[in-house]
Amino acid sequence: MLEVQNITKIYNPGTVMEHRLFQDFSLTVDEGQFVAIVGGNGSGKTSLLNIICGTIPLESGDVRIDGQSIAKRKDYQRYANMGRVYQNPSAGVCPNLTMLENLSLADNKGKPFNLTRAVNRSRVDFYRDQLRALDLGLEDKLDVRMGSLSGGQRQAVSLLMASMTPLRFLILDEHTAALDPKTAEIIMGLTDRIIREKSLTAMMVTHNLRHAVEYGDRILMMYQGSIVLDRAGEAKKNTSMDEILSMFNRISTQ
Repeated sequence: MLEVQNITKIYNPGTVMEHRLFQDFSLTVDEGQFVAIVGGNGSGKTSLLNIICGTIPLESGDVRIDGQSIAKRKDYQRYANMGRVYQNPSAGVCPNLTMLENLSLADNKGKPFNLTRAVNRSRVDFYRDQLRALDLGLEDKLDVRMGSLSGGQRQAVSLLMASMTPLRFLILDEHTAALDPKTAEIIMGLTDRIIREKSLTAMMVTHNLRHAVEYGDRILMMYQGSIVLDRAGEAKKNTSMDEILSMFNRISTQ
């Protein structure tokens, strides 16, 4: 279980640009939940992910996994059991390295860097099998540089890399926003499959309201650092696109 407990986050404290985004904000995500998070710009969606991942500090409050605080852990320490996919398809990969080299780096996550080759050739068949499962024809492009692939292909490989080693949490930060509609649908299908097959707890920030309604088993809508809608289970299944759009438009004009 992931808990965000009574957090306060202030940007630019003590200046004329001071902005208090979160004030005693709390959220609990149960094991195995797939949570879609929507809201306008500045509502706190990505800041929430950054706080959970440890990339921005807190003024007060706590982040806990299974009751144990991780608030003082560095981001790289938290990534021991977290994977993250970013909006920019290039952010989760090394574009000047080949796909094989990228996959090898992801495969070595958490392992000691000894005086051995970075690429383990004995794992090539495993990588091909993983890529073949994506059904994008990437299994024969292991020696192609990542920067030569399309944005959708890179994002698919980023998903694979983020979930390659054993982990519990998958953090998705608008990971389809930079893709064309057809590719975005492919990536969402892959996302849903990976989360279900690996029984991950997932949090997905998205501006695509339809994706938020159709995928996952819980939906949150945020506004100015607060949760204004929270539905899970049957309530989430019964939430319509029109209802979400109407509420989104209503709070956006306040």
